[in-house]
Amino acid sequence: MTHPQIKRRQSGFTLIEIAIVLVIIGLLLGGILKGQELINNARVKNLASDFRNIPVFIYGYQDKFKALPGDDIAASTHMANADNASTGGTLGNGRIEGAWDSTTDTDESFLFWQHVRLAGLAPGPTDQTALDYRPVNAVGSPIGIQSAAPFTGMTGGTYFICSSGISGKFAKQLDAQLDDGNTASGSMMAGTALPASIATASIVDTTNYTVCMGI
Repeated sequence: MTHPQIKRRQSGFTLIEIAIVLVIIGLLLGGILKGQELINNARVKNLASDFRNIPVFIYGYQDKFKALPGDDIAASTHMANADNASTGGTLGNGRIEGAWDSTTDTDESFLFWQHVRLAGLAPGPTDQTALDYRPVNAVGSPIGIQSAAPFTGMTGGTYFICSSGISGKFAKQLDAQLDDGNTASGSMMAGTALPASIATASIVDTTNYTVCMGI
């Protein structure tokens, strides 16, 4: 007795099926990369805003009290609960003295933040002992201001805003957006050990740098 031949169904994917899968994978990867690019661009814009906001605080305070925040010799008179700086320099000389990243609560650069907050110009706690008193940038690292140029040969201002923990990739984008595109010249510079700056060509995308800008 003969049995009818059973045709075996061919297993595997056709070329069309494989092509469709590859297209879908390509679209997914493209969407992920585009999404990451948008996130990175948003972070750079936020970092740029961190730098741009501080001059607004200074001008607003000067307009209100005819004095410089941190350097204000009559801060305790101008605002309730304000402290006058007693270290880091001479009050009323038009300079924000002390290091941008100072943790000494009597330095002008440290009290800068208390003054602009009490004046209603910036958000944040006014108690210097608060854990979140020192402001941070858009990537969660410290940001501050001082009068002395932090990098050798830096130009472009009376005051210098500095912020640390900024990746090399973002540092290059910031310099291209806010200055001359070279992290070793102009009013914005970047480096790992102040006062030496590093040229854009030598900046490593994944390394964190301190970025400073003169205003």
